[in-house]
Amino acid sequence: MSTELILSAIIFIGLAVIVPVLFVATVIFGPRLAGKVKNEAYESGVGNVIGAVDQKFSVKFYLLAILFLIFDIEAVFMYPWAVSIRQLGWFGFSEMVAFMLLLLTGLIYILKKGVLNWR
Repeated sequence: MSTELILSAIIFIGLAVIVPVLFVATVIFGPRLAGKVKNEAYESGVGNVIGAVDQKFSVKFYLLAILFLIFDIEAVFMYPWAVSIRQLGWFGFSEMVAFMLLLLTGLIYILKKGVLNWR
């Protein structure tokens, strides 16, 4: 076994031991301040929430969030491809074209279903 492997295993085991110990230490030795202010409901910095607590949101908000995540992940996959396009050659280019066509098909489907219409 190489010294790099042994050293990385020691560091990994050390972190695996130290992190839980620190969590337990903060629970044991940390401050325990309870009071009226700490036990109040907290809603994104807004002290007095206006409206019903069980207010229903349209499913379109969640669909838009999922669409954002899908296309954000697309951008994450495109960055390493763009960096190594010369090493990948035509095969890498054709794979990215297929990936983009698949995503374009999904976008056209989304537009036809009217998910992005807010009426």
